[in-house]
Amino acid sequence: MKIRNPRTGEEDYDITTLDAASIDALAQELRAKQIAWATTDQKSALHNLADAIERHANAITAALILDTGRAAISRIEVTGTVRLIRRWADNAAGIIARHSLSDRTTTIPGISTSTRLVPYQLVGVISPWNFPLTLALIDAIPALAAGCAVIVKPSEVTPRFIRPLMDAIAETGVPLAIIEGDGATGAALVPAVDFIAFTGSVATGRKVGITAAQAFIPASLELGGKDPMIVLASADPVKAAAIALRASVVNTGQACQSIERVYVARQIAELFLVALVDAAKAVRLNYPDIGTGDVGPFIFAQQADIVQAQIDDAVAKGATVLAGGQVETLGGGRYLRPTVLAGVTPTMKIMREETFGPVIPVTVFDTVDEAVALANDSEFGLSAAVVGDDAASIAIRLNAGAVSINDGALTSMVWEAEKSSFGASGLGPSRMGDSGILRFLRRQALIIQSGDPLPIRAYAEET
Repeated sequence: MKIRNPRTGEEDYDITTLDAASIDALAQELRAKQIAWATTDQKSALHNLADAIERHANAITAALILDTGRAAISRIEVTGTVRLIRRWADNAAGIIARHSLSDRTTTIPGISTSTRLVPYQLVGVISPWNFPLTLALIDAIPALAAGCAVIVKPSEVTPRFIRPLMDAIAETGVPLAIIEGDGATGAALVPAVDFIAFTGSVATGRKVGITAAQAFIPASLELGGKDPMIVLASADPVKAAAIALRASVVNTGQACQSIERVYVARQIAELFLVALVDAAKAVRLNYPDIGTGDVGPFIFAQQADIVQAQIDDAVAKGATVLAGGQVETLGGGRYLRPTVLAGVTPTMKIMREETFGPVIPVTVFDTVDEAVALANDSEFGLSAAVVGDDAASIAIRLNAGAVSINDGALTSMVWEAEKSSFGASGLGPSRMGDSGILRFLRRQALIIQSGDPLPIRAYAEET
């Protein structure tokens, strides 16, 4: 399978996709390894994995740069992944111990209970292309820390990092396989495992959920978003504009927690828009030198077409482009300067569908109740943001699993805060906080009789 380079537009890499038979064979191999892994010193083993990734950091980073067309965030992914592994290595045992129960008496004399947390034997992970390394391992590492074996199928859009990452994993003996493959490979993975964790679009997530239900296994689905930001009249308009810009266009807007709708109070709307447009126009494209600039190319070329179609639809229905607005092809890569839209309406595609690009549609509101209603008018409920005095009292009225207060898109930075995905943004326990590992463990109750067991006579019909 040919793979496109996001900066050059050339198909300069090949992968070999795994079929169902190959996945079944790999699953059998990893299940056998999991038996020993469950009783291994996982803390030490995971620190060894972190050490191995550090030794291979240059090769992994170089592959990620080719995969994504951006350098700085690729380096951040590698260093962040090492921290992720060490954090779970150091915290997993304590979390599991806190949630394990022993020697509890019951209301029945002579009977006590204890609870064991038992790992699923084999976890499958299907991850997307926007943060290839981070999202490949954000579920895999806590699953390993829980005692599971893991197979990860990253997106076929960004597969170059897989081989150097597997070189690092091979030095450790950790039961973790990162496989090359396309959508068919992912579909074959679901029924081969005992638990599936998926990050990606709502459309594909529905398919994964259906297949998991048919296989009678649990699924953790982290899906799309259309995150709103409410800018209250009490907010500093210049500071709020800076927050909105960063939270919308980092990684070229290719993040599920990106701000994709902004609602600003009429009292400060003019000042906010002037500041936002000026800041958006000052953002530099990361071209031609990968070592400079702020916004890189679209990782997935088709996404550029989706974003442009949403912008064109908005303009055709009366929206005004105040900055950006047109995808550019530079050196074979697809780029979009930060785009600010005014005059948008709730029925436009840009306000209903996930954009996944550096676009900021702005709506002016007159009352806080109006802003809350507009923010909640969405099938999605991943996260949101509120900026201004008393923002917390507005945050709790929003239908979103996490709300950043006086900032935006904080969910990617704070691992301790457990959150649920509301609406079509996902299903299953949080990948953050204690739930991040507990979801990979089943509870086994041990019910202990210390007295005399009841005889059959205890249930006789005679009174």
